[in-house]
Amino acid sequence: MSDMGPGRRSLRERLLSSGAMAPDWAFAFDAVPRGLFLPEVMWPSAEGERVVVSRTDDLEEWQRWADTDVSIVTQWDDGDHTGLERGELATSSGSMPGVVFDMLRELLVFDGAKVLEIGTGTGWCAALLSARLGETNVVSVEIDEAVAKAAREALDAAGWHPELVVGDGLLGWPDGAPYDRVLVTAGVREVPRAWIDQTRPGGVLVMPWGPIFTGQTALVRLVVNDDGTASGHFVGATRFMHVRSQRGEWPRHRDYLPDGWPADTRESTTSLTASDVLPEDDYAAVDFVLGLLVPDCVHAHGRSPRGTMTMWIYGLGDLSWAAAYFDEETPSASRVYQGGPRSLWNEVETAYRWWTEQGKPGHEQFGLTITTEGHQHPWLGEPSTLVRHIRE
Repeated sequence: MSDMGPGRRSLRERLLSSGAMAPDWAFAFDAVPRGLFLPEVMWPSAEGERVVVSRTDDLEEWQRWADTDVSIVTQWDDGDHTGLERGELATSSGSMPGVVFDMLRELLVFDGAKVLEIGTGTGWCAALLSARLGETNVVSVEIDEAVAKAAREALDAAGWHPELVVGDGLLGWPDGAPYDRVLVTAGVREVPRAWIDQTRPGGVLVMPWGPIFTGQTALVRLVVNDDGTASGHFVGATRFMHVRSQRGEWPRHRDYLPDGWPADTRESTTSLTASDVLPEDDYAAVDFVLGLLVPDCVHAHGRSPRGTMTMWIYGLGDLSWAAAYFDEETPSASRVYQGGPRSLWNEVETAYRWWTEQGKPGHEQFGLTITTEGHQHPWLGEPSTLVRHIRE
């Protein structure tokens, strides 16, 4: 550690003291500086906003961010972006070191374990795995050729040479199977059977998983069973960029209400408040739980032209919709409007009541099972207590 700068030394101490980094990963942290894998221009997260930092213009500031526990965007708009201003959609990044080491800790590696990484990104995680397990035991798959090229160059320059594959990570990499561990560094909504099929019985998969209702994900640690199923608990809330084919397209409002309220709009009131279903905390469990119970829809919120906090819900595939206008002075006067085959707000209310009746369990009390047919079954407490979808 003698050549470690003060910023990186401080980050190391915080990761260890918080428990994010297990002691057996400290050597890998020491051997693999994050800054070696970050680009000339990058966009770290500062109080919810993305700032631009250039190594050429301000090396000290660039290094400060490299040694800070924040996520850093390294690509916008799938590479169709130039200049210093932020793009429309962040599409590749360096994850927060705290989250990276959370995932590595949950992976429970052992000496000689063979690991498949889905989503090479900057290459830092592949280098950490190589330092801990040996580069011949690491395979990393990246879908974006430009991102893979930059990662390969960074890995070569840092002296690490794991197998790097350019391809669709959802297919895994059967040529290197079977694996003892699979680490997924992008959010998924559907777990591919290929990952489980390429993992040994007793092997572990760690990934950010989440329903389409919310941008929130939760880390899940799945263990592959002898019968080909995989099951395990969630271990905490996260937010990750999703794999490209599972991002989903945001519905267009005009497709649902092209001419204002339809004649068959259903009107009602609600006793739920904005704070019940729209918490300020981006990692609040309620958002995740509503997504588990209310399938095939997305939601958004904001203030109406009159300043009323409003939540919109759009069904995917059947043009169902709902809008809740929250009366912050008289909550019981909050108005709800719904249309389409489903009563989406009713489903949200039912889901919220169920969550409340269960004692408002957090992410860690839920789990996920993947069947041999690839079906996904969330559960509460134990695999036999399934969380059922609500449709009204």
